[in-house]
Amino acid sequence: MQFRGTLGIVALVVSVPLPGAIASSEVVAASTSPLSQLFAQWRQFAVPPDATVPDYGPAAVGQRLSALKRWQKRLAALDRTGWSKAERIDAQLIAAEMAGMEFELRVLRPWARDPGFYANIWAEQSDVPGHEGPNAPVIDLFRFDYPLSPADAGRLGALLRTVPPMLAQARQTLKDGNARDLWAYAGRALHEQSDNLAQLEAGTLAMRTLEGTKTGTLAGASGATLIPAVRAARAATDAFAAWVAAEAPSKTGPSGVGKADYDWAMRNVHLLPYDWQAQETLLQRELDRAHASLRLEEVRNRDLPPLDPVNDPAAYRRLSVERARRFSDFLVRIGMVPDRPYNHAAIAAQTVPYTPPAQRNFFSQVTARDPLPLYSHFYHWIDLARLKHDPNPDPIRQGPLLFNIWMERSEGFATAVEEIAMQAGLYDDLPRGRELVWIMLANRAARGLASLHVQANQMTLAEAGAFHERWTPRGWAEAKSDLVGFEQLLYLRQPGYGSSYVTGKLQFDHLLARLSDRAQAEGRPFDAAEALQAMTRPGIIPVALIEDEMLAAPR
Repeated sequence: MQFRGTLGIVALVVSVPLPGAIASSEVVAASTSPLSQLFAQWRQFAVPPDATVPDYGPAAVGQRLSALKRWQKRLAALDRTGWSKAERIDAQLIAAEMAGMEFELRVLRPWARDPGFYANIWAEQSDVPGHEGPNAPVIDLFRFDYPLSPADAGRLGALLRTVPPMLAQARQTLKDGNARDLWAYAGRALHEQSDNLAQLEAGTLAMRTLEGTKTGTLAGASGATLIPAVRAARAATDAFAAWVAAEAPSKTGPSGVGKADYDWAMRNVHLLPYDWQAQETLLQRELDRAHASLRLEEVRNRDLPPLDPVNDPAAYRRLSVERARRFSDFLVRIGMVPDRPYNHAAIAAQTVPYTPPAQRNFFSQVTARDPLPLYSHFYHWIDLARLKHDPNPDPIRQGPLLFNIWMERSEGFATAVEEIAMQAGLYDDLPRGRELVWIMLANRAARGLASLHVQANQMTLAEAGAFHERWTPRGWAEAKSDLVGFEQLLYLRQPGYGSSYVTGKLQFDHLLARLSDRAQAEGRPFDAAEALQAMTRPGIIPVALIEDEMLAAPR
């Protein structure tokens, strides 16, 4: 079964003429419409206020679910007479967010099932629009400027002081939880949180951001006032982690949501045209295709010298800087991104550092040989630069959608760019690099396929890691590595995330084919690079809605 064709016709803002394009005046009108007003009020309800300890008790959750039903009725009751295309797409996005909350309240219930939900202090900026997975209200350390001003020190202190009471409450909220793998693997994020707080106090916390790496420190009078709050949050985190570890062996229940609820979330929250069964078929096909393509590339390159890792740190740094420049210049040259300073800077700021051989995980095995394939996936940072420097004029699409609704667009397009850039000529003088692209696709398909079986309760996380390792070429994804453990746990915590890299990519393949077909039927030339650029203009929203917008106008 597939869900394709169940979505309404929509349209979004674009900066060049496209089928179904809307005028900027429609966006201005929409910004003061009843729909936009409802959106602003909805977000106030949906996003907990800062510096508070949310109540995750059964009574509070029940009240929130009842209130949600009233919000859904309000949205459905809006008079849609004369609505613009922009308003129709916005209404679907708000409905998806409401469905996301329903799924979280009714099925996922992370506050009651998942101890990792409470690891809410984040050091680095994520490379996607919002934080991956369900989390208690997040405290983003990277958002502060260091040394801290008195105002920022006060704000951070107020946020950190919510951690001990929240973790105390969590012991009660989680007391009946029985999801074995969610308990068994939760310690990873909690220990990382404790380490980040220790490094913050020591002044050694390195944090990745869109602009590059910044260092978190409590140096200075303002920061010094935070020390008690930092230490209390760390002590509470360590005590909570110890409690989780002690309780975990008694947990025996399944952790996946099951196929029926998985399908409901894909259809109603993520607006994805593929259910669990379709995703399994598609990911298996991509896994097979990646392995077959890799082996044929090896035949093609059989007379070339092997692509050995670069084990000299200085030589690697030079290579990494050169490859970052090559990638951003290539995207501009072929017309896939506009020649804006922030697009070049977004990639340059993410230069991949050298990793010693003994410390290499899957991605550093790839980058040790050539960082270029991973830079292709770093298209993520161009997305984030656009959000900051050239935001969508529609306020409903300016920031990240809630409940990871952006995942197919964000992860899918970044994954698609890896192969798109290769096919467009990025490796014409680097043929061995093509092998790395296929290895990365095989890895993404293998881990996504494993995650599907975990959600269906057909595999444990340990079994998923073994599958992930077995079907990643050259043995570069070790089941016991921190990376594989982190990935499989995330994909368990957020249904659909593990498969989104491939399902999103496939939707963009499909859309490119349909746009090409339309151009041919209309007897006009087709520019694939411009079409790909146009796909990003509507915003970081479900791909099915981008497709509906771009193909909305009749032939």
